Amino acid sequence: AALLWGTILLACSCGPGPPRVGAAPLLAATYVLDDSNGLGREFDGIGAVSGGGATSRLLVNYQEPYRSQILDYLFKPNFGASLHILKVEIGGDAQSTDGTEPSHMHYENDENYFRGYEWWLMKEAKKRNPKIKLIGLPWAFPGWIGKGENWPYDYPDITAYYVVSWILGAKQYHDLDIDYIGIWNERAFSSKYIKLLRYTLDKHGLEQVRIIASDRLWEPISFVMMIDSELHGVVDVIGAHYPGTKTVQNAILTGKKLWSSEDYSTFNNDVGAGCWARILNQNYVNGNMTSTIAWNLVASYYEELPFGRCGLMTAQEPWSGHYKVESPVWITAHTTQFTQPGWSYLQVDGHLEGGGSFVALTDGLGNLTIIIETMSHNHSKCIRPPLPNFSVIPQRATFYLRGSFYMVETLQVWHSRLDFESGKSSLFQQLHPVKVWKGRFSLDLNVDEVYTLTTLKTGWKCEFPEPPPPQPFPSNYRDDFNIRNPPFSEAPNFADQTGVYEYFVNASDPGDHVFTLRQVVVQRPITWVSDADQTISVIGNFKWVNITVTCDIYIEKPRDGGVFIAGRVDNGGIYVRRTKGVFFWVFADGSYRVTGDLAGKEILMKGLAGVRDNAWHTLTLNIQGNSASGLLNGYPLWENVTISKPGNGWAALGTRSFEFAQFDNFHVE
Repeated sequence: AALLWGTILLACSCGPGPPRVGAAPLLAATYVLDDSNGLGREFDGIGAVSGGGATSRLLVNYQEPYRSQILDYLFKPNFGASLHILKVEIGGDAQSTDGTEPSHMHYENDENYFRGYEWWLMKEAKKRNPKIKLIGLPWAFPGWIGKGENWPYDYPDITAYYVVSWILGAKQYHDLDIDYIGIWNERAFSSKYIKLLRYTLDKHGLEQVRIIASDRLWEPISFVMMIDSELHGVVDVIGAHYPGTKTVQNAILTGKKLWSSEDYSTFNNDVGAGCWARILNQNYVNGNMTSTIAWNLVASYYEELPFGRCGLMTAQEPWSGHYKVESPVWITAHTTQFTQPGWSYLQVDGHLEGGGSFVALTDGLGNLTIIIETMSHNHSKCIRPPLPNFSVIPQRATFYLRGSFYMVETLQVWHSRLDFESGKSSLFQQLHPVKVWKGRFSLDLNVDEVYTLTTLKTGWKCEFPEPPPPQPFPSNYRDDFNIRNPPFSEAPNFADQTGVYEYFVNASDPGDHVFTLRQVVVQRPITWVSDADQTISVIGNFKWVNITVTCDIYIEKPRDGGVFIAGRVDNGGIYVRRTKGVFFWVFADGSYRVTGDLAGKEILMKGLAGVRDNAWHTLTLNIQGNSASGLLNGYPLWENVTISKPGNGWAALGTRSFEFAQFDNFHVE
């Protein structure tokens, strides 16, 4: 008691912040940090996911310097989020939350390691942090892998060959070493396939690539590993999603590394930051998890798609250059700037007496980092799972440093306070160092705070000048797709929601339509969610009401091929099947239709247009108020169709089925 009282008297002089005058005595508790009896689990790093899906879609067409600034905030060491891990989707040509990502093998005899933007993103991450760990994980697979079945495990040798090809292509074409590979995001696993994947990796000299399974729940993978020693031998990491900071006994008994391999997924305001701060600590404190990976890296997709702004930061306006470094970036920095994969956790309980948690990590060379969070229940709710009630109160924490840390004299202090009263949060501010007196220091902790105390002096809060102000999508936008060597395979701002749209060179065209946009997925993929039966790519401003869309179209599929242009498109992502809007279709049999839905069931008008396949035609859709009209090749084809809802939405183009079709000279006003 005398010792504790001495600590309380000392607290004012060595805790950051002014002493509390005339306040009720704080709850006081002591915690010991000691490495003399060995260390806890090895720390594997903090990361984020690009993909699952198309979450980085709009990032790629930001102009410089803004694009590089965004990447610096995410990946540059001692700068912003300073991420240790980047996990990307292995594109499977199918809807995987906010869009589709293209596969490196659309067809069996096709290989292309320059599609999409994940290769580019991994290279940009490595450029900034050569030590960053890379993970690949499929959400979906091209249809040919299942030979017509919506299942990737009937021909496990083909699936393993496909995934290993992606890893080999990363090295051969981009000099990227993939560190970890997953199985099938949040879907069933096959023990036979996982063993075959390990065999195929080893056969191709990829022994260093580690396997994560099963990116779903702790069970049944943990139980199956306990009874199947061969499976136990080939799985290196058990990855669970949204574990609510808890693990299960079987997972611990496997002796394997335990990761929260997808977590967060929460709107990136200060409550999202509170969620992130809490789980970054408590995934280890409660669940022995040594890595936590946020979905998603950066919200670079139209905000009205599912899970809008559920990224560590927001960059959804390439046309204006506007982006926002949200508070979760600085919460990340509290851990990432003062630890590295390969450090070890100390063996501590980690629960604070007054609520909240702390973790302590060391590099084994004398450095020590302590991260403390005191997030309250209502200010740290993640999107899932539901959060049981708990309380957090102001408290005084006294830490005793023992073992090799006894000689530490000062600790650098970084502090964040999420302020839900005024909305003026203080994020990642450096405070005066704490003096450690005979291995002891005290801190007064308020609610909704994060502290980092560390021997490292490398922390840095970097900030670029304010980016340009936000602007809506241009109200007059055109793209003729005339680009000989495009930097990316997809045209800017088009967000594919079923199917994949790529730049195409039409070598046989006499001149007007050499460079076009082409839909290239011709077989329904092995899907992750319910993709539409039609393909569709959306673009523009979701708030658009009165619009005119014009596009040249080319149906490639004879007899039953068809294409559309559309306005007021109200849905996408995982809900793409239920999309409504105003759809103007023309078909290879010469007919046309106007429908109020993507599925084509709500017919508003139909008739003959005289359109044929393998010829160019120009479609124009005009929507004003509650009336729509359509032109074919500049001449009225239909008019005065009454539109009741939706009242607003994106522009779009698409095809009747998974079929080749081309588009050119797109214009929306």
